[in-house]
Formats: sequence, structure tokens, C-alpha cells
Amino acid sequence: MANRLRKKDSGGTIMKGATQDNESLRKLKNHLRVLFQFDSAELDFGIYRIMNYKRKEIENFIENDLIRAIEKEFEKYKVQNQKELLEKIEEKRKEIRKLEKELGEKILKNGEIEEKFKDKPFAKEYTELKKRIEEIDITENIQSQVFNDLYNFFSRYYEDGDFISKRRYSSKQHKYAIPYSGEEVKLYWANFDQYYIKTGEIFKDYEFKCKGWKFVFRTVLADVEAGNVKGNRRYFLLSSDNPVKISNKICLIKFEYRPLTEKDLKQYPVKTKEGKTKTTGITQDELNLILKDKILDSITSVESKAILNETEGEKTILEKHLYKYTRKITSDFFIHKNLREFLERELDYFIKTEVLDIESLDTEKERYFDRHITRAKVVKNIGKRIIEFLSQIEDFQKMLWEKKKFVLKTDYVITIDRIPEEFYPEILKNKEQLREWTELGFGKVKTKKDLNGKKFPVDTKYFSEEFKERLLEKLSEKGNLDDLIDGILIKSENWQALNLILEKYKEKVQCIYIDPPFNTGNDEFIYKDKYQHSSWLSMMYDRLNLAKRILSNKGTIYVHIDYNENMRLRLLLDEIFGKDNFLNEVIYSYRIQGIAQKFWARKHQTIFYYKKSDSYLFNNEKERVYYEKPFIDTKVEEKQFKLSSKERNQLKKFIDEGRILPDKYKDLLFNKYYSDVFVRDVWDCDYTKPFISGSKEYLKFTTQKSEGLLKRIISSASNMNDYILDFMLGSGTTIAVAHKLRRKWIGIEMGEHFSEFYYDIKGEKIGIMGRMKKVLYGDGIGISNEVDWQGGGFFKYHYLEQYEDTLHNIEFPNEEKGQKVLQLFDKDNEVNEYVMKYMLKFETEGSPSLLNLNSFENPFEYKLKIISSGKGEELVNVDLVETFNYLLGLKINGYRFLNKNSRKYVIVFGERDNRRTAIIWRPTKDIDLKKDKEIIDKVLNGFNPDEIFINGDSFVKGYKPIESEFKNLAGV
Repeated sequence: MANRLRKKDSGGTIMKGATQDNESLRKLKNHLRVLFQFDSAELDFGIYRIMNYKRKEIENFIENDLIRAIEKEFEKYKVQNQKELLEKIEEKRKEIRKLEKELGEKILKNGEIEEKFKDKPFAKEYTELKKRIEEIDITENIQSQVFNDLYNFFSRYYEDGDFISKRRYSSKQHKYAIPYSGEEVKLYWANFDQYYIKTGEIFKDYEFKCKGWKFVFRTVLADVEAGNVKGNRRYFLLSSDNPVKISNKICLIKFEYRPLTEKDLKQYPVKTKEGKTKTTGITQDELNLILKDKILDSITSVESKAILNETEGEKTILEKHLYKYTRKITSDFFIHKNLREFLERELDYFIKTEVLDIESLDTEKERYFDRHITRAKVVKNIGKRIIEFLSQIEDFQKMLWEKKKFVLKTDYVITIDRIPEEFYPEILKNKEQLREWTELGFGKVKTKKDLNGKKFPVDTKYFSEEFKERLLEKLSEKGNLDDLIDGILIKSENWQALNLILEKYKEKVQCIYIDPPFNTGNDEFIYKDKYQHSSWLSMMYDRLNLAKRILSNKGTIYVHIDYNENMRLRLLLDEIFGKDNFLNEVIYSYRIQGIAQKFWARKHQTIFYYKKSDSYLFNNEKERVYYEKPFIDTKVEEKQFKLSSKERNQLKKFIDEGRILPDKYKDLLFNKYYSDVFVRDVWDCDYTKPFISGSKEYLKFTTQKSEGLLKRIISSASNMNDYILDFMLGSGTTIAVAHKLRRKWIGIEMGEHFSEFYYDIKGEKIGIMGRMKKVLYGDGIGISNEVDWQGGGFFKYHYLEQYEDTLHNIEFPNEEKGQKVLQLFDKDNEVNEYVMKYMLKFETEGSPSLLNLNSFENPFEYKLKIISSGKGEELVNVDLVETFNYLLGLKINGYRFLNKNSRKYVIVFGERDNRRTAIIWRPTKDIDLKKDKEIIDKVLNGFNPDEIFINGDSFVKGYKPIESEFKNLAGV
């Protein structure tokens, strides 16, 4: 029998042809193509680039590797079951032979039970075992069950492009449940274990069939915004390169998705009712009328053209489908933080509850139990193979997201009074700088005399690199450079910026104020404000977690919100900072325009106020409160005052300007009394004097908060020279007020209003940068008069690489080498699983965004192709020096810039973890290391560093290579 069984094994348990024709398997494979986004357009940007590179490999996995794995799994468990059954049969035979001796009769004859013994229990057990071994072959029905199980599992947790962390149940139970660890109150949202990346467009092929023809609309070029910024409007236009391709009754029509150019306006002339050509306010529907004609003109097939021209209702077939295709579909994009762990955990649960139905198993015979066990084991092992392949791509995306981003550009703004006079001649000759001063309203400057007594802000972006280096060296002589700098302004998506500066500012920020998107659904702001609640929570959760790590133990955080998300935000802040660290819920009452007709008019927002620890700082403040009659309080002694003549005139002026109180309160107000009392938690910006600024502020930024509001928060939560952080900067009020209050500050903003699309009271475009330059000059608005602000200052600003840039710079220099490595391993070998896990990272090693170490040969010429600037693709130099400073968490004391032996040296002096640190950068090609050591020793003489970092090789004793440290700290 054993020989016969072994011979039968050699044929395999699954016929390949039968497997490939299995309808359940086809269903599973088609779903896997959805999981791997095979329906996405073949675009050369973002994650589409990676999917396109790996599509052939993924297709091979689905069509070939998966089949081999399934066959091997069935075969493995068949052989295992055979072995176990043969062992049981042999044990039963021994038991029967023992009985034969006791009874003195023959029970087994030619391996079969004699008739007279067939009803005995031991005989029935023996016969059952023999039947089971005859039925050991896995039937096609069991195969189908396995494929259906896998399809059901992966369908269950996949939704609109992402794996959702909601435990799904079968129809006989609840729809889904949430992870729960016994908390009294649990805040949970669908994407809680995923990074929210952005809300953006989805590009997929659009297909329809008609009268034997298949028509395909495909986006072949897409120019999308970086991060969550609303840039110029994009449109679907016909591709400029062979827009229509016809073959075998398939008509492929190619499109581009991008902003309109002047050339486009001529090629797609949309007319007004008066017959004039529109240049603004053009809709996609208007363009579709022109697109339709251009498509038909490009189609050479008479038959397909006739089909598209047929009318269905009021529109032609082409118009109907073109309308559907150009309805821009947007989605929230996520990256799972640990897809493998999540899916393997849920697969375990799925098998126990859906594959192994314990109630059914109790009623089945033992031989059927073996088949269910085999089914469960195959589902588990094949499921894990698919999960491994899925998580390889997801983990790679996660690595790209978490990678510390490069600083692309660093410049400085410093007022003229802080610059040594030796630089004045160069400044006065710089036409761009002089023109900016005029545009900002500072007047014309021609001679040195025009600079006297003024605090003109000088922006180093208008000057040469050599000028900037000399200036930094000179300023370093006056003191520690980081101590001289008042603030840092960063243009970046905020999670990426916080992630980069974390090491340097960990537990150093005293107060954080943010005014995040309220999730109103209006989408009328310059940033996107139309998230799903779960997307909004994911976005806030990750950013607040980083913010908590940056906040000092004595620090506090204020988060401004309204009714749309305040209940969810409160629970989120409780989870991150701890409910015991909640301090207050401030009601911020603002002036309203008009009166709501169908409900009580909304007149307030909420500011949640949390501490990091019990040692938090709080400077109590007083406010002036007005009363209709004298204020009497036996518990608190407070003086009562009537309005002075000057105050009455000032108040009358504000009323006349319509800035406080409607007209009917004029007479009543003049007779009111007031007292200075400690501030409560209701802040009324209509009536409370601290919110009535001495002069108008920038009023055309829709979501702007007043300087008076930020003054109250910053004054109460910090002292001079403490750091203030706002990573959702908006109009820049937080850093403007922090600067006037002589605090240090960090501001992060990703919108184009970083430098434009922001208006002052005269309607001038000035942006956050322009506002801060006006602050440095000594603006007379907001709280300036109240705090006697006279201007002056020095801040640094950066532009950072963005996630879209990282993806755009992915290359596959080791792809061929990677495929050869794979061929060394057996496709079914466990070692191959390990290799596959790291294959994407191996194949892309050396990509510019993942640290091309060869380019460190000349660190001042390291380049990236940047698309996040909104100006198309730009090749820009990366600031490796400043990037490495942040990676180390270095406090910068100063710089030295040398040119020795026709070679540039940049030396950074600083401190980290109470160690004196020196960093040396220079080109290393054809370097004389002996002379190089002499130069370095000389420049470091007297500094006595505890650690030295140098790029490339060096003869300097005890140095650490920058490259390995950079790669490790950057997370690549």
C-alpha cells in the first residue's frame, strides 16, 4: 500500500490546468490585481512610478509564483496527512495482531478485516483509517474553498485603495468590531494605524464597450499639487503626443491632466456669451465641448467615429463618457504603519472564525476534520505569502514617507542694524533687494544715509553664496549663531518638517499654538479643508504626537477648533497628552456677520489648552471688563474706574469704525464702569480690550486670528527667549506676535502663501515672508503700539524636499542585479521571502532621494529633481550641510568657509548632547589627505572638539564618516 500511495503522490495533488481554469482562482487573481492597483494609470510620478517598475514582477507573482506555492502547500499537507494516517494504521495493526494472539484467531487477511469481526469497535476504527487514506487526495472543491477563503479575506479588509483596520465579521455576526484593550472610553477611527498622506486625485483607466468596440480613456501625464495645497486649477486635455491609437477594435484615447497654458487657451478657445475668449473661470465641462471635436478629428476609423457620434438622450456617446471620465475623483491617501502585522493578525482571526467552523467540526467525522485542517493551513500559508508581497510595497512607501527629508535651500533675513557696515556697499548696489524694500512700502533707498535709524530687512536670497558665507562668519564672531537667530521659518508639509527638526528641538519648545483646518467641508480656504473625519483624525494624531515630543516638560499647547471637530479633537488630545493634563477649554467669541435664520447664530470657537506635565509655566494675566453699574465683590478688592476722556474718544473711534458694539449700545457704553480682573476662560474679541488692536491688521486672509489673541496665549505660556511653535502657520500671526514679544519661534507652512497670495490692508501681495519682513522693519499694526515694538530681528528660512519629490527621484539602478540575486534562490525557499522583503530597497539603493553616497564626492553639488515647487520639474542643489545639522540635532555655534588648495571647505562648529562637535565638508576627488589633515587640524585648533565628522576619507584621528551617520539618521 505504501508503494502504491507514493506512486500516486508523484502525480501531484493539483493538476495545473485545472487550477488555472478554476473560477475561484481567477476571481482571486483579479482581486489581487486590484490590490496591486493594476487599474491605475501608467503614470510616471508618485507611487505610480514604483507600481509601473514592479508591474511585471507582480504579474509573475500572481500568475506563476502563487500557483506554484498553492500546489506545493496542498502537496505538503497531503504527504503530512499520509504519514500521520500510515502511522495510525500501523499502530492499529499492532493492536489487532495482539488481539489475534489473545483470541487465537485470524482477524486480518490480506490487510482486510474478516467478516465476523467487522462490527467490532477496533475493526470499525481500522476500516475508517483505510477509507481516509483512500480519500487523502485534495479535491477541486477544497481548492475552490481555499481560493474563496483568500478572496473573502483580502476583500474584507480592502476598501477604496487601502487596507482598513476594522475587524470584519461574516453576515451572521456584527458588521465589524474595533480593537479594544479594556479602556473606559475608546477613541477609534478607521485609519488609526495609518499615516494620512494627502487628499489627491486618482487616475485610472476608464473603459466602455459598444458594438464590438472597446474604448479606453487613459491619463498619460499628470501634474498634481504637492501635499494638501490647492494650487492652480488642473484640467483634462488631449495628449499632445499621438492622442489616439486604434488596434483590433480597441480605441485608446490619451489625456493629460495639468494647468492651462497660454498655448492651451488658444487651442481650446472657450467663449463667453458675448463671444469673447475666456482666460479665467473656465470649467472642465466647457472644455469637454472642444475636447469632443478634437477627439473625433483625431480618430481615423470611420466605424469607431460613428459609434462615438451616436446620440443617447441629449448627449452623444462620446460626450456622456467624457463627462464621466473628467469628473475628477479624489481620495484620501494613506500608508499603513505595519500592514504585515495587521493582516497576519486578522488572517489568524479569520481562519479561526470563518475557515474552521468549530460548531460544524463537532458534528463531522474525523476524516472530514483533516480536510478542514488542511484547508485552514493552506489558507494561512498562502495568505501569508500574499501578505508578504503586499507589505513589501507598503513598507517601502512607509520608508519613503518616514525618511528625514533634505533641506533644499537655506537663506536668512536680518535687519540692517545687525549687519556690520562693511557689507553696506554691496547691499546698496543690489537692485533686487532695493526693489523689494520699495514694494514692501519701506521707501526708496539710494545712499547709506537712507539706512540710518531704519531697520531694513536684508534677504540673503538676493545675494551671492559668497556674501552669505562671509556674513555668517562675521556674525558668528559676535556669539553663538543659534542664539543670535530669533526664529526659523520652514516651507514644507508639516509632518515632514516636524520629523526633520525633532532631534534638534526635542523638549525645547515652551508653547505650541495651532489653528488647524476646521474640516468645515467648504473647501474655500487656500489649504484643503474637506477631509473625512477619520482622515482628519489621522492627520492630527501623527502631527500632535511629534509636537508632544518637541514640547518641553514645562510647556503647554493650545489647539484652536470649532464645532465641526471639537468633540473628536478633545478625545484625541486626551489620548496623546493624557486626560489629566487637560487644563481648560477656552471659548473664543468672535464678531459675526449677519444672523442665522434657522438656528442660534454661531459666535464662538474653542481653544483646547493642555500641559505636558505638572511643572508647566503659566503667567496669569488681567483684562479690563466693563459693567453697567459699579462692580461689587466682597471677596476680591478691586478698584473701580470710569472711562477717561482719552479712553472715551478712543472707544468712540472704534465704534464709529464698526469694530466694536452695534450703534444701539453707544450711549450705554459711555456710562459703563470697568475693572481689571484676572482673565477667565471666555475670551470676547468684540468687547474685551486686549483683542482691540491699536491699528488694523491684515484682514484679507479668511482664517486669520488677531494678534491680540496670540499675545494673550504667548504671554501667559512663555517668557522672553522661549521657543514658540506653530506648524499650521496660516497667515503667520503666531510668529509675528512671538517676534514682537521677543520670543524665539518656529513657523511651518506648506502653502504658496508662504511667499505669495497673501494681502495686507492695501491689497498688496506679500505672503508670510513679506509679513515677517514688515514685522522686522517695525510695522505699526496689531499689538505693536501696545508692546512698543520698534522692529529688528534675524531669522532663517528653509525649503524642504517633500514626499512627492522623494517618489519622483526614485530610480532602479540595481534592478538587473536584484533580479540575478533572486534567481539564486529557490522560488519556494523561505530565504526567498527574506530577500523579497528587502528587494525594493536594494534595487533602489543609490537613488538621489535615498542618499546617493557617490554624490558625496562633491557635497556642494548634490542634486534632486524637485516637483513640489509648482513650477514643473526643477533640478536643484541640496543643502547637505544644513540637513546633517538637523539630523544630528546640532546647536550651531558658527561657520568657517575656506578655499584651500583649490578646494572649498565648510566647517560647522556646534554642540550636541553636551559634546563639542565639528563637521567638515569638502570635495574629495583627487584630494591630498596629508595636506587635507593639516588644513583641518589648523582650523580646529583651539576648539578641541569631542567628536569630528568628515565626509569621505581622512587622516584626521578618530573622525566619524558623515556618510554612514547621515544614512542611519535619515532612515534610509
